[in-house]
Amino acid sequence: MSDFITLNHGSGGNLTHSLIRNLFVKSFGMTEPLTDSALLKESGYTLAFTTDSYVVDPLFFPGGNIGKLAVCGTVNDLAVSGAVPLYMAVSFIIEEGFPFSDLEIIVRAMAEEAANAGVKIVTGDTKVVEKGKCDKIFITTSGTGILTGELGHIGTGERIQTGDKLIINGPVGNHAIAVLGARNNLSFSSPVVSDCVSLNHLVRALTEECSQIHFMRDLTRGGLGTVLNELAQMTGSEIIVDESAIPVDEPVKGLCEILGFDALYLANEGKVLIAAGKDEYQKVLEILRSHDLGKESAVIGEVISNQKGLVFLRTSAGGKRILEIPSGTQLPRIC
Repeated sequence: MSDFITLNHGSGGNLTHSLIRNLFVKSFGMTEPLTDSALLKESGYTLAFTTDSYVVDPLFFPGGNIGKLAVCGTVNDLAVSGAVPLYMAVSFIIEEGFPFSDLEIIVRAMAEEAANAGVKIVTGDTKVVEKGKCDKIFITTSGTGILTGELGHIGTGERIQTGDKLIINGPVGNHAIAVLGARNNLSFSSPVVSDCVSLNHLVRALTEECSQIHFMRDLTRGGLGTVLNELAQMTGSEIIVDESAIPVDEPVKGLCEILGFDALYLANEGKVLIAAGKDEYQKVLEILRSHDLGKESAVIGEVISNQKGLVFLRTSAGGKRILEIPSGTQLPRIC
């Protein structure tokens, strides 16, 4: 553990994991595996509960803003835990001098996205701090939902099996590059728009029709590469993914090549990794591709053993290398 907190502690990489496990988990007595939502059993019901904070810079970007992002992030964390999202709390820390017109736009975006997701915002809190004590506006959300059926395993991956196929519902990296472009006034040959969207209706369509969904997680901080490693480490599985099968839009790919980014570690806000049984993955693909949010879904790899806890990438050049969790961050403040 380092002596001081750095930006890398918030990247979703190794330093984030170390901070969480070595300080927060030990201090609060949390149990592993750590999932996107805590599952709480009470009076015969299983509740999912999650919380998150949003500090994105800039506040407005192609495809969304900090308000829409806050709702989508919380809804998605509940959905990929197997829950039906129901209620949210929202807290604002607002800097003195923040334009009221911008706040209205952000709040209306939150209300619209919550309505689209079928979620009610029911409580919250507001604090205003002196000029210079906050970077415009920070938003914290908490959400709760109910698990129905036998879906408690989805967040933990405890049913992962050799032969499971790994599927994502579309191209990776668009959110991070859209935010980077807005931050630095970059122009692209083709528009890059954030994939910021609530996934609960898509996830619900899968869980209602398929019985072999063995794992789900949305690909936010740290991107696809980090989530693959989290799955491998939680389950002790050996995973192999095919670089050429991972969808990446050309503008994202081009900017990554110019600036030295790796799209596999870029944040997304509307993408989910799904592990599906080998006997049912084709059905999962059909359902995904029939939905607006899954038209570009692809099988990107599979679980090849229940040992080692490693992720291997079969490169486009024909080689194979270990895909590790990065220690730092490529792009700060993207969620």
